[in-house]
This record gives sequence, C-alpha cells and structure tokens, in this order.
Amino acid sequence: MSKQSKHAKQAKQLGEDIWKSQTVKINSELFTLTYGSLVAQICREEKFDYEKINNVLFDMGRNIGVRLIEEFLSKTSLERCSSFKETSEAICKIGFKMFLNVVPNVTYWSADGRTFQLTLLENPLSDFVELPDDIDEGSARKELWYSNILCGVLKGALEMVQLDCQVWFVSDVLRGDASTDIKIRLVQVLKDEIPDGDE
Repeated sequence: MSKQSKHAKQAKQLGEDIWKSQTVKINSELFTLTYGSLVAQICREEKFDYEKINNVLFDMGRNIGVRLIEEFLSKTSLERCSSFKETSEAICKIGFKMFLNVVPNVTYWSADGRTFQLTLLENPLSDFVELPDDIDEGSARKELWYSNILCGVLKGALEMVQLDCQVWFVSDVLRGDASTDIKIRLVQVLKDEIPDGDE
C-alpha cells in the first residue's frame, strides 16, 4: 500500500471516528433552513447585487474558517501535512465529515500539483433550495454562488495553517450544472511569523 493511499485511508477513518464520537449533532433541516434565511436576509440587505452577496458570504465563511481550524486541530491532533495532496485528503475526509457529515471527492489535480477540485456529491447547505431564474434585479440562478460561505471557510482555515490559497466555485447544481465543484489553488506557503514582542 502506498504512503498516499495509507494516509487517505487513515484520514477517512479519523473523520468517521470524530463524526461519531466527538461532534455535537444538530438537526440538518434546521441547519439548512437557518442558512437559507441568512442568505435571503443578505440578498435583501445587498439589494440583490449578487456580486456583493457572494463577497459577503465568502467573508463570513473566512471568519468562520479562522475559528473552525482550532476545533479541527484540537479534535484531530493532526501533524502538519507533508504535501498538498495530504491537505486535500484532510479537507475532504476529515474536515467536511466533521462539520457537514459529507465527504467530497477530489476529481481533478493540475499537472503542477498546486490545484485540485472537490466535487460535492451532496451539499447540506442547498437541500430544499431552488434558485429563482428571473427576477428584476438580476438572475440568482446565473450569478449567485449560494454556498459561497464554504469557499470562505476553506480559505480562512487554510490561511491559519500557512497556506495562502484561492478558493472558488466552478459549478453548482443549483445553477443547473451537472455537479457542485470547488477549486482550491495553492498560491504560496506562508512563513510562520513571530508577532512583534514575542521571542
């Protein structure tokens, strides 16, 4: 068994174990409806300017990701991943499982090994959701990334482990696409910096 496949198997088992024993469960329908209400409120506040709404959702997610990484690291006791592929396994098989009880698939790797794509076979944020196609202010179905908070969470969490990444939606079944896909591109590994005054 290769080191990579062994790591993937261990990551999957760890995600399952944490989900079963260490995660507080909430009603998934309540979670979905609460998120839907949040998105609707932001749409009204931003007057259905979908570019702004996407940015608000991303920024909210980034703030959440900065905090979630602490829980992730304390519950998993993972050491620093030795490669970006190991990072992708930790995201899919542990992170998504811990917090959303889903396990996306990595469906693409770039030749340079710096970009991968996650395909969400199920997205709990979008259960019971149908985007309107035609409204006066624009088309939500063409412009809104309804679950953009996920991209922000990934961006914030990865930054906290010194990985500066671009994270964006490529497709979403809510927009009529065949699958829901998120791409993550490693821009640079950030240096560990000691805050001023700490030595």
